[in-house]
Amino acid sequence: MAKTIGNPISWAARSIGATGDHVAESVNRIGSADTRHLPTVRKVTFEDLRACLKAGYQDFLETRTDAIFIVLIYPIAGLLMFGFGLNRNMVPLLAPLVAGFALIGPVAAVGLYEISRKREQGGEVHWLDAFGVFRSPSFGAILALGFYLVMLLLIWLMVAQSIYVHTLGPDLPTSFGAFVTQVFTTGTGWTMIILGNAVGFLFALVALAISVVSFPLLLDRKVGLPVAVVTSVRVLRFNPGVILAWGFIVATLLVVGAIPMLLGLIVVMPVLGHATWHLYRRVVA
Repeated sequence: MAKTIGNPISWAARSIGATGDHVAESVNRIGSADTRHLPTVRKVTFEDLRACLKAGYQDFLETRTDAIFIVLIYPIAGLLMFGFGLNRNMVPLLAPLVAGFALIGPVAAVGLYEISRKREQGGEVHWLDAFGVFRSPSFGAILALGFYLVMLLLIWLMVAQSIYVHTLGPDLPTSFGAFVTQVFTTGTGWTMIILGNAVGFLFALVALAISVVSFPLLLDRKVGLPVAVVTSVRVLRFNPGVILAWGFIVATLLVVGAIPMLLGLIVVMPVLGHATWHLYRRVVA
């Protein structure tokens, strides 16, 4: 009997079900958020994006050792995911796994936002300041939003697995090389690529909408999770072209950083993390 692809993340369905009430409560609160008390959202331009990247790079230069120490967690975790994905049972999910890892990038950058915040206040910055997020009044909301992004990643992996099963599956590839050949030399392989990219874009859009400024806002002000998420969505709504361009810049730089065995993320992540803080400062009054 042919061996079919396993479902190593099937436990995610149970986790999602267990947190359904919590998610529903948050959605209800978001829908009932009092817009009169929401932070004011400004219009931004492409020039603002350039300025944010420049400021983020300057923050990186000024706190280089501190930032690199923190973001080493990111490439190490990525390398572990590569090892996990190279298991034959997981080969079809390797690309979605790496791409989906960007969905939880804002969680990994929380410490960098805190460093930029402290540096903005004019004080001396130490890498331990990144752990100041644990003392934030909004730490619970930060944790909850991070949890939702992780759930979004797990749902994406389940959808990606389903796409594989309905195109190239359900049988497992005999090897990584055979899988790559099948993907790029068959019609069903290209169907999987096109469909996977289209669905993946939707997941990325959701992650961008709910997190583009949520984490910096939660760090900066004592607001609840619904207010932070609604403000983030409003930022995208008020600046669709610029924020989508920002998402494209982030995705492109993450891909470039991931090429040398993810080690480029040691530089890319702190620059993007600090730049996101400056974007938040420009777009939220």
